[in-house]
Amino acid sequence: MLKKKDKYIVAVVGATGAVGNEMVATLEERNFPVEKLRLFASERSEGKTLDFHGRPVSVEILTDKVFDGIDIALFSAGGDRSLEYAPAAAKAGCVVVDNSSAWRMDPDVPLVVPEVNAHDLAWYTKKGIIANPNCSTIQMVVVLKPIHDAAKIKRVVVTTFQSVSGTGKKAMDELLNQTKDMLNFKDIKPVVYPYQIAFNCLPHIDKFMDDGYTKEEIKMVKETRKIMGDDSIKVTATTVRVPVFRGHSESINIETEKKLSANEARAVLSTAPGVLVYDAPEKNIYPLPTIAANKDDVYVGRVREDDTIENGLNIWIAADNLRKGAALNAVQIAEELIKRV
Repeated sequence: MLKKKDKYIVAVVGATGAVGNEMVATLEERNFPVEKLRLFASERSEGKTLDFHGRPVSVEILTDKVFDGIDIALFSAGGDRSLEYAPAAAKAGCVVVDNSSAWRMDPDVPLVVPEVNAHDLAWYTKKGIIANPNCSTIQMVVVLKPIHDAAKIKRVVVTTFQSVSGTGKKAMDELLNQTKDMLNFKDIKPVVYPYQIAFNCLPHIDKFMDDGYTKEEIKMVKETRKIMGDDSIKVTATTVRVPVFRGHSESINIETEKKLSANEARAVLSTAPGVLVYDAPEKNIYPLPTIAANKDDVYVGRVREDDTIENGLNIWIAADNLRKGAALNAVQIAEELIKRV
């Protein structure tokens, strides 16, 4: 159970990864009340330092004995490490905000997007762990929630266009190197992905399941229902990896019970927390991953009515997957936590 303090001892687990780096930067940018920052990673990162408020912080080796005295730990070290170390951290009295998929569907672990279901933080004490949702789910539910409140969503059909940073630094390096090799007429040798990602699109994120859907697509279905607190919402997803370094885009088709015109939808979304309506196609104004990069909001545009069904909307969204899709959402969860102590 977190205790009220003026400042907190905060840890970032997996600090040297792309999301871990972003977590450190976000804590600093948002001036989170940090008394002391501790950074953890594997043995490979021993001796490295990261700057925090102008001072170097050394990276420590992660073990199950390091969490005594730490108030909040932001985990971004993969599912296996989360399963191993998050319970040890919680047992030591540390509240864990975990960015992996390890705990998301655990019925005793809240899965939280603060703009949507901050109230679910009330039961984090069951295990001392709070799950950060999948990046593509986060940006979608931030947009779905105000529409659901206004017109009750019946069905969602989403196709994602996800950047390589969602896979990590090695994938970003692979896109860069493959692009150089292609332009220099060199042979391409995929390592991170099964096919070249440069100048290509892969309809394949995570493992394929027996029903033909990928784990990423199933995550979006199950996580959306849990976060929205409504199992009646039907969701189907196709997730695609695209040759973009940073920022995920999504095409979303929404069917609602109540009619919501495009203008009404824009009005609803324009007052929603975490959403920026960026929609003037006649001026070529619409969301792009390059525009959303390093921004906190989910950009929404191309809002239009789907006239093939009675109450339908089509929208296009883009967001920075390393920020709102990961680090920012985790820090926002921590901010909500300390407000509620």
